[in-house]
Amino acid sequence: MDSEYGASYITIEDDEGNEFELEHLDTLQFEGEEYMVFLPADMKEDDPDYGFIILQVVEEDGEEQFISVDDEDRLQRVYDHYMELLYAEEDEDGAPEGD
Repeated sequence: MDSEYGASYITIEDDEGNEFELEHLDTLQFEGEEYMVFLPADMKEDDPDYGFIILQVVEEDGEEQFISVDDEDRLQRVYDHYMELLYAEEDEDGAPEGD
C-alpha cells in the first residue's frame, strides 16, 4: 500500500459476509502494535457512518490480518495518537497553526 503512486484500496468482509471497500490513509505504530487508518471508499461523506476506520494489523500464519479494535478506550487512544501525528505533519508542511 504505497500512497506514493496514488490511493490504495482494500476490500474487507465483515462477520456477516458484507464486503466493504476502504481507502488506506496511513499506517502507524502505537504501544508496540501496528494499526492502519482507512476511510470508506463506497460511502458518501455526508453519510452519518462516514469516518475513520482504524484496524489493528496482526500477522497470522505469515499473512496480514486486520482486526477491529473492540476496546473503546484503546481505540480512542489510537485515534488521538493518529490525530497528533496528522496535525504534526500539517505543521511541518507549513500549514497555519490554530485553524
